[in-house]
Amino acid sequence: MTALILALETSCDDTCAAVTDGGHVLSNVISSQAAAHERYGGVVPEVASRHHLELIGPVVDASLAEADVGLDDVEAIAVTVRPGLIGALLVGVSSAKALAASRQLPLVAVDHLHGHVAANFLEPEPLEPPFLCLLASGGHTLLAAVREPASYEVLGQTLDDAAGEALDKAARLLGLGFPGGPAIEKLAREGDPAAFEFPVAMTREPSLDFSFSGLKTALVYRSRELGEAETRRRSADLAAGFQEAVVGQLTAKLERALRSEDHKAVALGGGVAANTPLRERVAAICERRGLRMKLVAPELCTDNAAMIASAARFTEALPYPRYLSLDAVAG
Repeated sequence: MTALILALETSCDDTCAAVTDGGHVLSNVISSQAAAHERYGGVVPEVASRHHLELIGPVVDASLAEADVGLDDVEAIAVTVRPGLIGALLVGVSSAKALAASRQLPLVAVDHLHGHVAANFLEPEPLEPPFLCLLASGGHTLLAAVREPASYEVLGQTLDDAAGEALDKAARLLGLGFPGGPAIEKLAREGDPAAFEFPVAMTREPSLDFSFSGLKTALVYRSRELGEAETRRRSADLAAGFQEAVVGQLTAKLERALRSEDHKAVALGGGVAANTPLRERVAAICERRGLRMKLVAPELCTDNAAMIASAARFTEALPYPRYLSLDAVAG
């Protein structure tokens, strides 16, 4: 599909709308709810849903205005239908159905994870399959083989916490802000990653799956051993060691996947893909192996609607009125 697409993304705590024309992003509006959830140290589903209800209309209007188009110019509506927080998803799906039905436009139901993969297909310098994609975010961590734009094969995924979720919990334990990834990275710059030894789980396992719950537990026990005052004093070293363990596991599994199959390029996706040490480590791996590395812009790493529009180009559209019974799926 090369039509002018209006896309909505409300799978978690960011209210997003974008307009794309083929692979060109005409607008990509993201309204973050981070401040609303910071007091809780994480996303509260009910709070997220209420904010989506308040923000979805203005965000869509802003996206259309930025793209300098009207609803009459739009040829298809795309929306995230899974996975995510069910209440949050329902806001986006209901809004998308209303927008599409009001003009009897086709609607494209998009998988959120496919969206992260498809962010690599956007201009400038789109990455053509086949490639290996490492997706690491607050809700998901997986390695995927992307052989064609319409789908991907999961090679390995987290068995418990996602990488971003682990960073959020570590940040909360160390008294830092939300979201935790940027806060941990900032504090870690002042610390010594070798000061404390943290477990890098599953690096000896033959599978490509991930696990971060043991790492989180190790930080809890280490902080208890140190005591409150000493934990505060050594917080930079703890953050540096924790971040090193997260990056170490992600890159170890990435290298194993590269050894098991002949991939021509590596792409990073998800909010954790904005982490500087991870980007540097993956860049070094790619340079050593002579592979192209694809880094999308930071605003396309976190949840956004441009990536949903990108995935919609390779997903079958539902005609009116077939999508009126469409529902969101949490898992």
